[in-house]
Amino acid sequence: MFEKKKHAPPQKRIDCLIGAGTTVAGDVTFTGGLRIDGTVRGNIATVDGAAGTLVVSESARVDGKIDVSHVVINGTVTGPIVANDYLELQPKARVTGDIGYKTLEMHLGAVVHGKLEHTEPGSASVVELKRAAGDA
Repeated sequence: MFEKKKHAPPQKRIDCLIGAGTTVAGDVTFTGGLRIDGTVRGNIATVDGAAGTLVVSESARVDGKIDVSHVVINGTVTGPIVANDYLELQPKARVTGDIGYKTLEMHLGAVVHGKLEHTEPGSASVVELKRAAGDA
């Protein structure tokens, strides 16, 4: 009767690491998987919008927009997040910014200061209401 929708599992492989104590100032684009243990001051996205996995560890900080299909956050993010497939907010996640997601897993203790918006292709998640012509 009810069909459970399955999302593509996050990529298990990490191809790149921004280590603890490292600060990157500028936009970051990557393919495959990226783990951040340091600080990124700039936007993060996959090359040409391809599927990819971003892991923001407990000690990490990101100041900028994140646009990646699979995102796992356990650190601090200041900026909007677009997770086109899957977003996991782990217990120490601290997000300041609006979040768009298809599938969300939020652990007890995660904090979001912003709007959570479900973005399912083909569905209207935000509906704008207009007043009738006679209403002022």
